Amino acid sequence: MSDLEIRMLLVYLIVVNIMTFYAFGADKRQAQRGKRRVPERTLFMLALCGGSLGAVYGMIGFRHKTRHWQFRVGLPLVLLVHAVLVVWISIR
Repeated sequence: MSDLEIRMLLVYLIVVNIMTFYAFGADKRQAQRGKRRVPERTLFMLALCGGSLGAVYGMIGFRHKTRHWQFRVGLPLVLLVHAVLVVWISIR
């Protein structure tokens, strides 16, 4: 990968992780207020699209979705896969 491609990937990952972290926080606030929520499918899709670190931090930081085994187990697994992919891409 070229230097430019690595920088673009890094910017993408930063943006999607910030968006995912924000989505977890917004969903928590909406849950507390009894208002319309962010669908779980959306939270998972954001994590799968590269926002797994933001999702894990959002889950822990906001204490949100921690009782759901799909989130407790699934998000750390997605984060692990993403970490392996980033390392693999960076050493190629």
